[in-house]
Amino acid sequence: MTQHALGCQAILFDLDGVLADSMALIERILREWAAGHGVDGDRAVGLSHGRRDIDVVRIIAPHLDAEAEARRIVAREERDFDGLTATPGAARLLAALPSGAWAVVTSGTRAVARGRLAAAGLPQPEHLVAADDVHHGKPHPEGYLKGAELLGVTPSQCLVVEDAPAGVRAAHAAGMRCVGVGVGLATVDALLSAHVTDLSQVRAASEPEGVRLTFTAVACR
Repeated sequence: MTQHALGCQAILFDLDGVLADSMALIERILREWAAGHGVDGDRAVGLSHGRRDIDVVRIIAPHLDAEAEARRIVAREERDFDGLTATPGAARLLAALPSGAWAVVTSGTRAVARGRLAAAGLPQPEHLVAADDVHHGKPHPEGYLKGAELLGVTPSQCLVVEDAPAGVRAAHAAGMRCVGVGVGLATVDALLSAHVTDLSQVRAASEPEGVRLTFTAVACR
């Protein structure tokens, strides 16, 4: 495959499905929650991709107390990391980046995010934007804009790495370029600057003006 490169000053990573292979874990927790309330587990799992727990509850079960139910889901997420691993290439890529040049922007809570990073054997970022830190979840751009602010860079100089359409739309709304990871991004393909299978296809190098990512891409624009 042809190699492509993108330069930026900072990288904002989504967590689940990008750095942490947690999809099976998330699905198990949500299906058990859904079964306990008689709601559609398939729909709960589908809606969860890139969304906060509270937003999933509001959409799928508006008759329930969304804040209370989200707390129950989060309490489980904070103590259950069974089967969670790092995604291919994640540890190597993060190790190649300067600590002040990247952050994590996740739809999970701060405690869940830090727990999953630790369980996956990945470094803790200097800067983390979690569900606790925003009023609006993805696809709203608030989280990614906060990430850029924490890193002290303009949105146009950030590169987002995402695996969910909601996250890609959030990056686009924030005025940031986005690299898509994995499948399931057909609806937002036009919004991607590049698309890789996983992070094993990505290499990072520091430059005086920031970071350059070189990757063997499924598609690149």
